[in-house]
Amino acid sequence: MRYLPVLVTALSLYAQADLVLRNARVWTGDPKRPWADSLAIKDGRIAATVRTGPETQVADLGGKLVIPGFHDAHIHFAGGSLRLFQVDLTGICTLKEMQRAVADYARANPDEAWITGSGWEYYCFPDSRLPRKQDLDAVVADRPVFLRTYDGHTGWANSMALRIAEITRDTKFEGFGEIVRDASGEPSGALKEGAMGLVGRHLPRPTRERRLEALRRGMSLAASLGITSIQNAGGGADELSLYEELLRRNELTLRVRLAVSAGKASDAEIAAWPRRKEPMLSTGAVKFSIDGVIESKTAAMLEPYSDGSTDRGPLSWKPDEFQAAVARCHAAGWQILVHAIGDAGVRTALDAFQAALRTHPARDPRFRIEHIEIIHPDDVPRFAALGVLPSMQPIHADPDTIHVWSRLIGDKRLPYSFPWRSLESAGARLVFSSDWPASISLAPIRGIHNAVNRRTIAGTPNEGWLPHQRVTLETALRAYTVAGAYASFEEEQKGTLTPGKYADLVVLSQDPFRIDPIDIHKTRVLHTLVGGKQVYGDLRGPARIN
Repeated sequence: MRYLPVLVTALSLYAQADLVLRNARVWTGDPKRPWADSLAIKDGRIAATVRTGPETQVADLGGKLVIPGFHDAHIHFAGGSLRLFQVDLTGICTLKEMQRAVADYARANPDEAWITGSGWEYYCFPDSRLPRKQDLDAVVADRPVFLRTYDGHTGWANSMALRIAEITRDTKFEGFGEIVRDASGEPSGALKEGAMGLVGRHLPRPTRERRLEALRRGMSLAASLGITSIQNAGGGADELSLYEELLRRNELTLRVRLAVSAGKASDAEIAAWPRRKEPMLSTGAVKFSIDGVIESKTAAMLEPYSDGSTDRGPLSWKPDEFQAAVARCHAAGWQILVHAIGDAGVRTALDAFQAALRTHPARDPRFRIEHIEIIHPDDVPRFAALGVLPSMQPIHADPDTIHVWSRLIGDKRLPYSFPWRSLESAGARLVFSSDWPASISLAPIRGIHNAVNRRTIAGTPNEGWLPHQRVTLETALRAYTVAGAYASFEEEQKGTLTPGKYADLVVLSQDPFRIDPIDIHKTRVLHTLVGGKQVYGDLRGPARIN
């Protein structure tokens, strides 16, 4: 009897289809059979044969490209969704325009006790300086204002926000981060890394209903961009409960895997972390951070930053304590994700994984390092040797955003910047994502454009930024689909359009395989299906078998 469920599933795949997509160009993602011209869906899964009947809906796609749904393998979805209610500075790159956006939001939202938002970029301020409290005081002085960078690692506060947080010239912060000060020693209004919490703890907590509504908005946005699965890089029981409520209400329209944020947790706390495994909602991973970001010089580097200083950036853990924490989580059966951006951070994470594998060598841990914006060449082959997955965000290498980044890295290290091709060539399995809202775009298409071109969306006549690290279109698509499924131990259920897997798929407006690569960013999502159900677009029409 134990084979009965398998037999029933197998038979259903050959039964009359619920939906047939015909006259299509289907990239399945399966190397053994990469292309098809039609697709059948039954009971939310890809069917083995195209069989129609009286109840089958048939959609003629007119030759449009169908691909597996995008899998965003590193995202902060709840936070990004909440920011859809806030000031959005994404793409605004003059101080005057940012001030106007803040003032407009304040006027339109007179009942908001705090003005909050995000999206500003480091290089958009005069002389690439950090923003100052006076910049905000000039437009909003009667309410506290707190705005995070696009990468989420630096905050910008006005004078009232600093007063509420009791941040003065005498305030000391000894954690991972910094209260930035002006020449006179006064807080400038910029706060790096953990120091943002001094203001952040005073922000009004959104109601549960606001958070649920934010997730609904976020899911609609994700569906419009072809995202059918996400792996949330951090969270806890409270955030999990929001997704559980949406699931109970039958409102969860994308598959969610939630990683638990790991600080300096005890064994008892690790044991108490929630575990769940269902088709639409699961846990099973923990996420550590070992350093910060390059633009604020909080990423940990093996050699000093290239700005004439001796700064190397701090590690957020002592290496021996970090190795012990990783080993405990590994022993407890958790998959481990580590934020590491600088080359010293990457090496520290690899060392910890290598040590953990010595104590538990028989496991299939699928360790992951998140971001890897710069790497020492000696560490490139270690990913494949240790089976560590490089989980990276091509959108962070957009040539329009790397001015401060490149200056701090310097010419000597630039060849191993955002080293997608180097890692792939050394045998590592690339996994791509957005890091939203810590990015300039959530759209996988925009990330794929960057991965393939390393040129701006406007196009440039030159060869692009460090073109030797480009990857092929197929590599980029696999990194956003089947590799994401593999990175969450779900490759048997999704990631390719093959019989038996979930019918999570996307129909695109143009075929990136058949256009000039510089036009990839112009591709739009027409339809998104999750488990065979349409969550974006409308495939209904006159084509139907009766």
